[in-house]
Amino acid sequence: MGRLISIKGLLLLLVLALLAALIAVAVQFRLFERAWFNVSQPAEAPAHSLWLSDYKVVIEAQRIEGLEDDVSALTYDPQRKSLFTVTNQHPKLIELSLDGKVLRQIELIGFGDPEAVEYVAPGRFVIADERAQRLVKVRIDDATTSIDAAEGQQMSLGLEMGTKNKGFEGLAYDLKGQRLFVAKERDPMRIYEVQGFPNLDPATPNPVQIRDDRKRDAGIFVRDLSSLHYDSLTGHLLALSDESRLVVELDEAGKPISSLSLLQGQQGLKKSVPQAEGITMDDQGVLYMTSEPNLFYVFSKGGKTD
Repeated sequence: MGRLISIKGLLLLLVLALLAALIAVAVQFRLFERAWFNVSQPAEAPAHSLWLSDYKVVIEAQRIEGLEDDVSALTYDPQRKSLFTVTNQHPKLIELSLDGKVLRQIELIGFGDPEAVEYVAPGRFVIADERAQRLVKVRIDDATTSIDAAEGQQMSLGLEMGTKNKGFEGLAYDLKGQRLFVAKERDPMRIYEVQGFPNLDPATPNPVQIRDDRKRDAGIFVRDLSSLHYDSLTGHLLALSDESRLVVELDEAGKPISSLSLLQGQQGLKKSVPQAEGITMDDQGVLYMTSEPNLFYVFSKGGKTD
């Protein structure tokens, strides 16, 4: 009898330990907050929103051919009607067509670990060096074959640096408000708002201001940040998380209002997106995404293409 009681006690302890482990995982991956967000969603899309749940995949896991290294980040150039991304092992700026074909490769000189690129004006981009927390404004034209970091306007942030900290992974730019959003991957996860850099008119002094919103950042129910995109039509920010396999739409107040799941069976996906690294949208509202190892995705409202 005593032996039976001890076995039952051991089984109870094992069940409790398993339950505690599951709760710990759920807390770590923000699953409770994500579940509450999902069940509290309205039946219809609110006005003035992207409403990501209506997006369906139209190009899935297409291999980006002709590259030696994996790409990271993504931005849309409205003048060229093309996409730009970066590689970091052998640093390059890569121009892609809207269907994921390599158009050209530009050598990056003096960049240690480029992880993000963002269009800020015609022929001008900002590239983020991850671990050095350095932002570099660069210029390109149709004839550009290489870019030297030493020739560009630079800014080092040095925010919450530490041996265990992750660096900058994403950039987004508000063209109208001239605000640069900078995503710190995690430990801690942050979205900084930088005004005054890049200075697009060197003749006019523009003091640099940096702010963050920790309440907003704490409310984003994801494990990390891989990329950002600012939508000028709604004023909303898209935050991409690799570990959570999710894109979250944040309204102007920083509140999550919709999401796009990158898991198998969601948004028309046949397989889960393995390691999402970059996200952007064009001026028609089509969403583009890159994922390691050099995979290209396109999502559109209702899965429709022009």
